[in-house]
Formats: sequence, C-alpha cells, structure tokens
Amino acid sequence: MIGTDIGVGIVGLGGMGHHHARNVTDLGATVVAGADLVPDQRERFAAEFGAETYETHEDLVVDDAVDAVIVTTPNRFHEPITVDALEAGCDVLVEKPLAHTLDSAERIAEAEAEADGFCMVGFHNRHAASMTMFEEHHARGRFGELTHIEANYVRRRGVPGPGSWFTNEDLSGGGALLDIGVHALDLALYALDFPEITEVSGIARTTFGAQEEYADPEGFGDNWDASAETYEVDDSVSAFIRCADGQTISLEAAWATNREESMDFRIRGTEAGAQFDIGDTNMQLLGASSAGGDHYTDTQFTGDSTLTGYKEQDERFLTAVATDSEPSTNTIGEALVVQRVIDAIYRSSESGHAESVDSVASVHSSTSETGELEAEAEAEADL
Repeated sequence: MIGTDIGVGIVGLGGMGHHHARNVTDLGATVVAGADLVPDQRERFAAEFGAETYETHEDLVVDDAVDAVIVTTPNRFHEPITVDALEAGCDVLVEKPLAHTLDSAERIAEAEAEADGFCMVGFHNRHAASMTMFEEHHARGRFGELTHIEANYVRRRGVPGPGSWFTNEDLSGGGALLDIGVHALDLALYALDFPEITEVSGIARTTFGAQEEYADPEGFGDNWDASAETYEVDDSVSAFIRCADGQTISLEAAWATNREESMDFRIRGTEAGAQFDIGDTNMQLLGASSAGGDHYTDTQFTGDSTLTGYKEQDERFLTAVATDSEPSTNTIGEALVVQRVIDAIYRSSESGHAESVDSVASVHSSTSETGELEAEAEAEADL
C-alpha cells in the first residue's frame, strides 16, 4: 500500500478521472481534490471521494494537500495543466497522448526538465499481463532478434460523435491516430526499446464524417450529425515506420472502417513470435521446431486477470511519488518520441511521401536532451 499521506488531485472529472481516483483509493493513497469546469461533475466527484473540488486547475495545484496530479482532460489542455502542476512542485501523471501537438509536447518536456517533480504519461497497455509476459520471455532470449511488429487498433464502427472534443482538431490535435492509434504505436516502440527511427510514411483518411447515412449499430456516436463543423480529424490511419537497425512497424488505427474490429498485436522475432490483443490478459507464443520431426510450437500463456494495466500504471506512479524517485517507465522522453512519430505520420500524409525523421531520435537521445535541459536549468540557477 502506498500510504494515505500521499494526496492526489484529479483534473478532469469524467469517467477516466473517476477511474484513476478509484485506483488511487484502492492503492492506499488519498484523493484530496478534483477540478472540472462542469458543476455536476464536481458534485458527483465530491460525493464519491469526499474531496475538495475546484472549478479550475490553478486552484487545485496550489492546494497544500496535493502532492501529485492526474490529468484526464481533452488533449489541448494537457500542457497548461501539466506545466502549472510541475511549477507548483507536484508530480504529474497525464493521460495519453502527451499533448495535442508536437510543439506543445516539447514545451511540457522542457517544463519537466526544469521542475523538481516528474511527469509520467498514461500508456497503460504496457502493463497489461500480455505485455508483461512478452517482456519476460524476451528478456530470456526466447524471441531472438525482434524484426517487425504489426500493431492494430481498429474499430468497425466507433467514431465519437461530431460535436465532441474528439472530433474537434483544435481540442484533440487529431482523430483516430491520437485517440486509439497512439496506444498501438507506443506499445510497438516500447517492445522494440524505442529504437532510432529513420523514416515514416503514412496516410490519414477522413471518410465517414460527411456521411448522412452513417450506420452505427452499437450507438457509439449517439449524437451523429453529418453537418457538424467539428468533424475535422482523421477516422483511419495506415502507417509504416523504418528503424535504423532494420526493425519495422506497420500500424493500422481506425474509428470506423469496413473490416472486422481488431486490437491484434503481432511481434516477429528470429527465434519465435508473439501474438495478443492490446491490453489483454493472454499471450500466444508462436514458433517451429525440428525436434522429433518438423512441427509448429504454439504455446498459450494465461496471465492474472485481476491485474489491469491501469492499476499497475497508477501504482508505479504513486510509488515514485511516495519514494521521491524518478519513474522507470512511461517517461516524458518515451512519450516525446511517440509524439514525434505521430507528427511525422501526419506530415507524410500531407506531403504524399515518406518523411525523413532526423528529429525522431531514440528515446535514449530524448533522455539525453532532457538531461541537457536539466543541466542548463541548473547552470542558470547558479548565476
């Protein structure tokens, strides 16, 4: 258990804010504050968690009871909230993506480099049982050298309705890629240990927003309006990523498309491969052997279904807060690489050709850049 003396404030009190708050409580820390512009949201949050509530994040981050802040707002507001929280001396967990644009993400990274606290980014699927099992077998050399990853996060019909912030480019920064594709992209880069990336090619499509007769059997976007002016983003993206050491990633992300839905994640290695659904409990290991005659080796691993990626992520965040230590995962450096690749995909879609991505270095380079920023900040402080 973390300890009830760790006070957590949540900014953005919708479903995701409540989800994190329940994890915080279950893990033994204390939800002491919440902030949201909507009065009804504040009332519900206060009733469930007994927390002080504020209309704006500015009041929350200066509350003396708040040690750490979790940000679950629309993407455009990640930067001002995270930067203000860091400058107030709080540690921060901000939901994915890091920001709505690359420039905004880089400003968050600069703020963290100058702050006493740290910032983690909410890529919870890294901590699902399927990925944890893959990591353990990969560490033991079971897969040999990893060569290619097929990463899919595809809905057959699942567009957030026009009029929501998800389809407003000014608030979201992008559509299916920034909303759900970012999970698949982060997981692929994470599995490859954030290699240096040489080029990215991609196409972002907006296909369904103008369809007056949009079929939505499950009622995902229940306020559908083809005339809405806020459907400005991609609803599907296809991308291909080349890495300096020869690894490749193929990415499919879609809110809507005429194919079966899929969260299939396939990892190819020289000795074996792995397959699982993103965020799932189970993993399948695929190989072949000549022992006793040529045959395939398919092994199914079943993880602990009581462990969730969200809860493991929140526990790591709270542990780092409680021990006053730097996080070992979900770091700003990693999230910045993800954001740079996203930016390159969009640029490639606009230009119609593969983009050179000199600015998309490995996470280790990003970490070095962050270290340089920290050194510069220390030098300025000494003047």
